[in-house]
Parts: sequence; C-alpha cells; structure tokens
Amino acid sequence: MAMLNRIKTKLKKIAQKKSGLKAAKEVSTRKAPSKEPERVRGQALGIQEMTVEKSKFYTGQVVRAPRAMPQDLPAKYGQDKIVLQVRDPWWIHAYWELQDSTLERLRNELKDEFHQVRRILRVYDVSNIIFNGKNAHRSFDIYIHDYSSNWYIDTGGPGRSWCVDLGLLLPGGRFITIVRSNTVLTPLEGPSRITDEEWMIPEDMFARLYGMGFGFGRSSPVGKAAERMRRELFSGILASPGITSVTSPAKRIPKERKFWLIVNTELIVYGATEPDARVFVQGREIKLRPDGTFSLRFALPDGKQVIPVKGVSSDNLEERTITPIVTKETK
Repeated sequence: MAMLNRIKTKLKKIAQKKSGLKAAKEVSTRKAPSKEPERVRGQALGIQEMTVEKSKFYTGQVVRAPRAMPQDLPAKYGQDKIVLQVRDPWWIHAYWELQDSTLERLRNELKDEFHQVRRILRVYDVSNIIFNGKNAHRSFDIYIHDYSSNWYIDTGGPGRSWCVDLGLLLPGGRFITIVRSNTVLTPLEGPSRITDEEWMIPEDMFARLYGMGFGFGRSSPVGKAAERMRRELFSGILASPGITSVTSPAKRIPKERKFWLIVNTELIVYGATEPDARVFVQGREIKLRPDGTFSLRFALPDGKQVIPVKGVSSDNLEERTITPIVTKETK
C-alpha cells in the first residue's frame, strides 16, 4: 500500500513537471503584441492636433472657389456721347462715341455732300454764361480724323469754362452738331485770387514773413529798408488782406453806428524760369522753388505800381526783364 502511494506521488510530480514545461513553451513561442494599433492611434492624435491648430485661424467665413476673371471693358456702349475732362490749366481732353446708325442717317440726309464734309471739334469758351449754342464768348475749330475717338485740346488760357461740339462742317460753311459735351472749368495757373478771411494772419506775423521773403531780417545790412517796410506795413501802404485797409474817401460815420465798410486789394506776382537761374524783383533777388517757380504777394495801394522782374541765367550770359505795370484808383 505504501509502495502504491509512492508511485502515485511520483507520477503526479512527473505530470506537474510536464505541465510546467508545456506552459513555458507556450510562453516562449507566443508572439509579441503588435505595435500597429499604437501607430494608428498616433496618426489619429496627429490629425486632431493639426485640426485644432488650424481652428485658431478660422474666421467663420466659408472659402469659395475663385470667381472667373472679369471681362475687359467694352470698346463701345452703343450711344452717341462726348465727354470732356480737364488735364491741366491749359489743356482739356475729349473722348466720344458715335453709332454707325447715326452716321448712316447723316449719309442718307446729306447724300453727295456727305463725302465732302469735314469732321471737326468746335470748342466754345462759355465762361460765366448759360450756354445756348450761340452765345459763347469765342470758339475755334479742330479738324479731326474720321476714325479718331479722343483728342487733347489746347485751350490757350487757364481759368475758363469750355464746351465742345462734335459735328460735320459742310463745304458751304454750315455746321451740323452731332453731339455736345459737358462743360468743364480749367483751374488757374497760379495762386487763387479768392482769400478766406477766416485764415488771415496777424499783422505782425505778416510783416515778419514779408520781411523774411526779401531778406529784411534784423541782422540784415538793409536795416533801414526793413524799418521803412515796417512803417509802411502798419501805416496802411502795405498790408495783409483784411487787416489795414484803404477806405473810401467818403465822410466818416460816427463811431456809435455799427455799419462799416472796408475794401482792400492785393497783387500776386508769379512766374517760373530755370531752377538754377537768379531772379530779381524790383531790384531785390528772390529765392526760387526747386522747380524754378516763384510767387510774391504785394499790397495794392492807389496809384501806379511798377514791378520789374529780371531773370539772369546761371552762367550770367543771358538775362530777360518783364515789367508788369498796375494802376489802381479807389473811388
């Protein structure tokens, strides 16, 4: 019996030993867990981070596909029209369009004369008037080509109003207007003659500026001239507009009355020359702007003003003198 128990115990140990060896073999031959799910999870996290990063710049607007490129402006608009515009004080520019049907109608109306007509621009000076086609101050004609569609026009004078007719000039001198332009006003070539009292400077400041313009500083050797200028400025002979003025010689009204009248005038002299030239006004040299232009303001008292302006070339070989003479009479 004891022998039988020992044999059972031994067999049990052998069975346990075999079972342990089998388990160890299974452990050794089992594959390592795959890393593929971790890589997939990493990619997903990366996409999420990119989405979050992009969301910082999201404005709430939906980005649409770019639109088609805009088309070029049409060469014609199918109407008879002429438009006038200002280029500078001396030049204006006109551009126009005529329909083929309009020219065909004129061809049928004029018959054989149509082949002898000249196409022209008739330019009218309509300054300060309501133009009715016949009351222009003056006019001049410009012959143009049949296939022209725009033209630069030299008006010959700044500060004027202009209107232009495009039409046909017949051999006998009759003019047929096809289309009339708008009216434009060319600017003045120099400083405006219109002054605003709101921006007038104090008398002492005007005196200093006027003196500096002619070199009449306190340290200038022409101190006597500066003193004479100062006396003239504050005596009314020379004055800034609206400060010291020439009044009418009529009898003065008592001070207690509030009604009053002051009239003043001034003169602006302006011009241009070579930037390196020298310019003298009434014998005194003035400073030119970098482009060679200059402008001076003068008070204009009663009497005759003679203002010689002399220009001398930089090499002193040439000189020219222009002398404006202005007469004023206050009544």
